Amino acid sequence: MTNPAPLVSGVDFVHLGTKDFEAAVQFYGTVLGLPCTSRYGEHPGAEFETGNLTLQVMESEAFGLEFHQAPNPIALHVDDVEAARAELESQGVAFRADTIDSGVCHMAFFEDPDGNALMLHHRYAPRP
Repeated sequence: MTNPAPLVSGVDFVHLGTKDFEAAVQFYGTVLGLPCTSRYGEHPGAEFETGNLTLQVMESEAFGLEFHQAPNPIALHVDDVEAARAELESQGVAFRADTIDSGVCHMAFFEDPDGNALMLHHRYAPRP
């Protein structure tokens, strides 16, 4: 018996709410340097590309949503966590703690201007 194709074939985007859309655009577009591929016209929303996942940033209340910070970090892949961390720190980004070496990856936790949790991540160990 063959396995049927999975119902879900990928993740199109992850939503991040904001209370200050222009500050979020500046953070994701300028500080993180992510390309903005879509702005929602007169509505305060935009999409930023990470390479394999789109971050949808929207001013929650303008879309009838209640704002909630994302408490669990989105792991943003970088080639060198310490170099990326130093670059972000030079732009005023504060990190929650020292960089973690888990034995398979390096991780450094920070937040966007609205308190949404993010992480710089680099897996250095081969996958099993």
